[in-house]
Amino acid sequence: MMDFDRKKIISFSRVGPRATFGLMAYELAKNIDNLMVLTADVSTSAGLDRYRKQFSDKYLDVGIAEQNMIGIAAGLSSEGYKVITTTFAPFQTMRCLEQIKVNLGYMKHKVTMVGLASGIVLGPLGYTHCCIEDLSIMRSIPNLTVLSPADCLETAKAVESSLNHNESVYIRLTGTNNTPIVYENDYEFEIGKPVEIIKGKDIAIFATGSMVHNSIEATKILNDSKIFPSVINIHTLNPLDNNAISKIIESLKLIITVEEHSIVGGLGSVISEIKSLKNIHCKHISIALPCNYDVSGEYDYLKNINSLTPEKIAERVKREFR
Repeated sequence: MMDFDRKKIISFSRVGPRATFGLMAYELAKNIDNLMVLTADVSTSAGLDRYRKQFSDKYLDVGIAEQNMIGIAAGLSSEGYKVITTTFAPFQTMRCLEQIKVNLGYMKHKVTMVGLASGIVLGPLGYTHCCIEDLSIMRSIPNLTVLSPADCLETAKAVESSLNHNESVYIRLTGTNNTPIVYENDYEFEIGKPVEIIKGKDIAIFATGSMVHNSIEATKILNDSKIFPSVINIHTLNPLDNNAISKIIESLKLIITVEEHSIVGGLGSVISEIKSLKNIHCKHISIALPCNYDVSGEYDYLKNINSLTPEKIAERVKREFR
């Protein structure tokens, strides 16, 4: 695994998750002879322009043909290539869903899929380009691992780890450039293992993707009111260590799940399923996007009206913990 110093972590943060993915693909291609990266007309948006020029023999742009992209990727995988596909999240997941189900889930051809700009970051373009359903859809497919990195360092680690994983992987990228840093220093990333960022008492906030940082900031606000939640980064939605999660929540008074995803089928649903499986009865509040295609707008505006800011998260915790 690559090592990342503080300078590199800051650099990743400045350029954001999409460009971080492109930079990682470039670095990995230097040492992986059988790497192939496929895009659907998004080389610039995916930060892959330098990769495309330097490694033209390891790159294929299929145009706006996402179903073909997955079919080609599966074929390359069957011939021994390590394959990455990428486009904007709704097109990476839903436009080619049958091909993902059959070629990757059922036939078990191994491909890493990177969904760009998921959640509501593309709010000004409306819900054709926003993606609030992908966690629900992708984690329902057998033989498919689902990752949702908390920051750009974790994005880099997820991309590298996916190529050595034993099944296909979907990596959900949220947020923009100047991404807040969650991990100040390099750390050991392990697929499926939740990370306790802050250790508290009585309450745990489980968060994924962009909402990990917002949950950390909400905790700072709550500490001023003598409320001390734990913050758990769930970077893997499938598979998840059920025993590790149940051990965390079995003695808690309140669980909060926070995600830039529909309230249906995402992180909140994952934790609820574990609670049911393990017969755990603590109170659980889900802070998520509503399951509808409602208001479009700028990213910060949409986070605010959907209670996904640190201030709104803290307010909700205070209200529920009383």
